[in-house]
Order: sequence, then structure tokens, then C-alpha cells
Amino acid sequence: MMHGSQKLLGAFGGGGLAGVAGMLSKLGVEPAQIWAWVLSITEFVGGVCVFLGFLARFWAAGLVIDMAVAIFKVHIHNGFFAGKNGFELPLALGVMALVIVLTGPGSLSVDRATGIEKGGAG
Repeated sequence: MMHGSQKLLGAFGGGGLAGVAGMLSKLGVEPAQIWAWVLSITEFVGGVCVFLGFLARFWAAGLVIDMAVAIFKVHIHNGFFAGKNGFELPLALGVMALVIVLTGPGSLSVDRATGIEKGGAG
């Protein structure tokens, strides 16, 4: 959510969509403008929706893919530790998102309150 706001809105010192598109282009991810939108919306809107438990499995699946791409396109060559821009943080976030995909949202989620999810965690 916070990293998504940096990408989508340029908040918290983020580079906004132009910065994301530039980074993606340098990584060889094209069309960079379209993928910048997809990435930014997934991280920001997906982060908010997972936090609220609204369409949680759908958005969490998108975040799993997002973090996998981040690991293999950006962080893998920097080693494990986050302090050196390694893959520690995207791995942790991706695993947490995967747990939501597999177990569903918790009992206080919008999905559970509205009947979108009948079971799930907690």
C-alpha cells in the first residue's frame, strides 16, 4: 500500500508513474507505461483491498505475482538482506500474500461480512 502510493501517486518521496515506467524500461519490461500502471494499481489498490479483506484472494494473488517479479527482476542479484536491497522484504510480503490466497481473509474482513467468502482464516 505505501510502496504503491509512492508508485501511483508519487507520495512519500516516490517517483510516481514516470519513475516506475523509467525503472521498468531499464529492466527491459515493456511496454513500460502500461506495466507501470498495472504494478502501481496492484500495489496501492491491492494493498488497500487486502488490508480491508475486500476481494482479498484476487488482490493477494496479484501481489504474489508482483513480488515474484520484484524478486527476480530487481532484488535477486543483491542477496537476501533488505539493507542491501536484497529480496528479503518482497519475499516476506509475497509469502504473506500467498497465505491469504490459500486461506482466505479473516473473520473481520469485508469478504466475510458480505458473504463473498464463507470460510477462511480466523
